[in-house]
Amino acid sequence: MTDAACSAALGSAGAAADAAPDASAAPVLSAPRGRRLPNRRRALALAAGGALLLVAVVVAGLIVGPAAQATDFAAKNLAPSLAHPFGTDWMGRDMFLRTLAGLSTSVLVGLGAAVASSLIALALAAAAALGPRWADHAVSWLTDLVMGIPHIVLLILISYALGKGFWGVTVGVALTHWPSLTRVLRAEILQCASADFVAAAARLGASRLSIAVRHMLPFVLPQFVVGLVLLFPHAILHEAAITFLGFGLPPEMPAIGIILSEAMGYLSAGMWWLAVFPGLALVACVMLFDVVGTSLRKLVDPLSAQE
Repeated sequence: MTDAACSAALGSAGAAADAAPDASAAPVLSAPRGRRLPNRRRALALAAGGALLLVAVVVAGLIVGPAAQATDFAAKNLAPSLAHPFGTDWMGRDMFLRTLAGLSTSVLVGLGAAVASSLIALALAAAAALGPRWADHAVSWLTDLVMGIPHIVLLILISYALGKGFWGVTVGVALTHWPSLTRVLRAEILQCASADFVAAAARLGASRLSIAVRHMLPFVLPQFVVGLVLLFPHAILHEAAITFLGFGLPPEMPAIGIILSEAMGYLSAGMWWLAVFPGLALVACVMLFDVVGTSLRKLVDPLSAQE
């Protein structure tokens, strides 16, 4: 066989080998239908989207507040329709506007109470972890005392003692929701205090205040932010609960608890929309808070970053 014939034979054999499938390659059993966003980007998008929706609810509720109180007895007790998506009540008030105004009030109460409760938790946790031994015992005793009292009973007593209303409910919720977060932050601060970089900073001459601000505060900040966000749903639900029982916001202020409490006397007459739509709106708002909190936890917690 000539050299030209040998070269042609080798070339055809190589092409056949390239065309043949590789038997050692693992088959692809399934493939994603579409390209997905990375986990952190998806969590950030969910947190930002949920926060924007909550801001939109608050702004819309503040804008439609006066219109939510407008009465029209010619259009009372109307079932849901295109003109009134959530129907109207016994005074002709549009239930969609009242629900928006009520959600806005509940979110503001929950925001103020959650921020105040989180700051209380951070202060008590720092005092227990960094202060003298008696401060740790005092904070632990106070935490056990508050957690040992039935939650809703303590909340009603504080709200009633402060005259109920917006500030009574806000202070009551703030003073009853800090114990769990205090325990978490105390454990995080103790873990940070025993870390090597804190010991190295102390040996280099850094003061206790400098160590607390430059090392411990950034260490516990993710847990503080996530705890703050996760307190929102509890604050909203408890505000609605005590308002429903008559120990919360005044009747003239639109709130979900007031709307549900007033609707109880009209359900037997077939006006189901007075309670169903506001209740669903409250559940949706709480679930939105949960989405924001879960997304933030994935962003700041290394153990759940790849979920």
